[in-house]
Amino acid sequence: MNWHSVGEFLHMGGYGLYVWGSFAMCALVIALECRGVAARRRALRDLPLDERDDIDERPLHEA
Repeated sequence: MNWHSVGEFLHMGGYGLYVWGSFAMCALVIALECRGVAARRRALRDLPLDERDDIDERPLHEA
C-alpha cells in the first residue's frame, strides 16, 4: 500500500483509529506491567532477611 502523505498514513484507509488505538492500548498495558514488576521487585527487596542460616533445616513447604 502506498501513502502519498503522512495524513493518509495516519488515516490507514479508514482504519487509523483502530490501528493507532490498538498500538496505544498495547503500549499502555506494557508500561503498566513494567511499573508493576518494578513495584513488586522493590517490595521484595525491602523484605527482611530470615535470621536462620541453615537452609537444610527449613521445611520445603507448610502442610
